[in-house]
Amino acid sequence: MKSRSLSLCGLFLGLAIATGCTPATNNNGATDTTTDPDAPSSEATGEINLYSSRHYDSDAELYEAFSEATGIEVNLIEGSDDELLERIRTEGENSPADVLITVDVARLWRAQQDGLLQPTESEVLTSAIPENLRSSDNTWFGLTKRARIIVYNTETVDPAELSTYEDLADPKWEGRVCVRSSSNTYNQSLVAAKIVEKGAEATEEWVQGLVANFAREPEGNDTAQIQAVASGVCDVALVNSYYVARLRASEDPQDQEIVANIGAFFPNQNEGEGGTHINISGAGIIANAPNVEAAQEFLEFMVTPEAQEIFANNNNEYPVVDTVAPNDVVAQFGDWTASDLPLESFGEQNAEAVMLMDRAGWK
Repeated sequence: MKSRSLSLCGLFLGLAIATGCTPATNNNGATDTTTDPDAPSSEATGEINLYSSRHYDSDAELYEAFSEATGIEVNLIEGSDDELLERIRTEGENSPADVLITVDVARLWRAQQDGLLQPTESEVLTSAIPENLRSSDNTWFGLTKRARIIVYNTETVDPAELSTYEDLADPKWEGRVCVRSSSNTYNQSLVAAKIVEKGAEATEEWVQGLVANFAREPEGNDTAQIQAVASGVCDVALVNSYYVARLRASEDPQDQEIVANIGAFFPNQNEGEGGTHINISGAGIIANAPNVEAAQEFLEFMVTPEAQEIFANNNNEYPVVDTVAPNDVVAQFGDWTASDLPLESFGEQNAEAVMLMDRAGWK
């Protein structure tokens, strides 16, 4: 597998890319700005050019397995979701990109709306992936699941006090809630899901109550929220499930000290409460992909049991294929009911969610 990191200068050099000059960071950390003989080629047939915003070393294991199974080489270009989307737009018809992988449905929906993805008609994909976890036009497909859960301090919170996302707006939680910024796409998708489920007016009222209960201004990532709960800065926080599982799986004594002070709660589990909010890592084939057949073969490989075990389990996520079990650490969360809302609808409400969060003072 050829691996290279995204260089921001690539966003502005569409003509250079068209001629085979791919600015990138090489394996020694230096920035290449001259023609790279190993750059992704739009004429290749035995390779795919994968643009991915997932930055997990374990994913490389999966791409190697795909290459070994199919003989198709994976050229990996990494960057943030927004950087990769902008790069694809800038490259236009000359883009060498075949497949885009992102870590949130909102970015996939944006790529879909901008015409950056093409439909993939595949019985393998549609039979393996639940309907609500893929787009209605088959331009993108969920490949892993993660739940947005409540982490609580076991010294200050009785789990019997916990129930729903909506309950976190109750005044009893005043000064007790931690969460990351409203600019975070995981929070935006949660709010968008609530707009779909309950309407904008009720959702805005909930967000206002939630903001009023913040223990501090939003800061840090999900791990920082867990640390804040463990240290007593706040009593509860909203985080993705795999952050908790990652700490539980760690052998670092500091991580284990954090784990000893927290519990994990899956909200909205009673009848009529809608289930726990979920999001995905997902992928789609680029509209101008030069290697469409190989790209489809890659997507179909990603839903095989072997691939699901690597892609989901190595990052402590949930496999999107129901017949594949989560790893032992994730399985410790137990059984829970997920929301069955179509994830495509979260993208449709993302802009409204952002404006609503801004009006409510969620920084």
